[in-house]
Amino acid sequence: MTEVSSLTGRLLVATPALADPNFDRAVVLVLDHDADGSLGVVLNRPTPIGVGDILESWAALAGEPGVVFQGGPVSLDSALGVAVVPGEAHEHGTGAAAEEGLLGWRRVHGAIGLVDLEAPPELLAKVLGSLRIFAGYSGWGPGQLEEELVEGAWYVVESEPGDVSSPDPRRLWRAVLRRQRNELAMVATYPDDPSLN
Repeated sequence: MTEVSSLTGRLLVATPALADPNFDRAVVLVLDHDADGSLGVVLNRPTPIGVGDILESWAALAGEPGVVFQGGPVSLDSALGVAVVPGEAHEHGTGAAAEEGLLGWRRVHGAIGLVDLEAPPELLAKVLGSLRIFAGYSGWGPGQLEEELVEGAWYVVESEPGDVSSPDPRRLWRAVLRRQRNELAMVATYPDDPSLN
């Protein structure tokens, strides 16, 4: 069996062919991907629920819009915090944050990492560039994501730290596609309802 090349830190962008309504026009940040499966969060599904309504102590650190996002269809009753820590983009990190090992934050890819929501927010308040709270996540069993990629359900593209905290998440699908330097940029113009074409 060939080794699974990790997609951790990359984006899965739903193709217009993807039929699952959970992932219609979804942009998923892959937080973990290995032979045991994959885990990610949908970056462009804001809910009407304010962060302060469920995690009051983290509300002041959450970026705009200050709402909880639906990370995916799995474990909707659990919360995940994803944050960008500027200056942590180098493999070993720089500055005081790297020297301390940054309590309460675990690097996923580059400057993007997971926040321990049980930790006191004060630990991270000074270093967080942006924070987004997700209810639930998207998960795939061993080989499942690879099968979906072969079926053409997802485009795989590089993430940028700003994707996590996009102030206009509903436009993220088009924005991510539009910045690609290949035929994917054309997909951004795909109509919401293909029957109108």
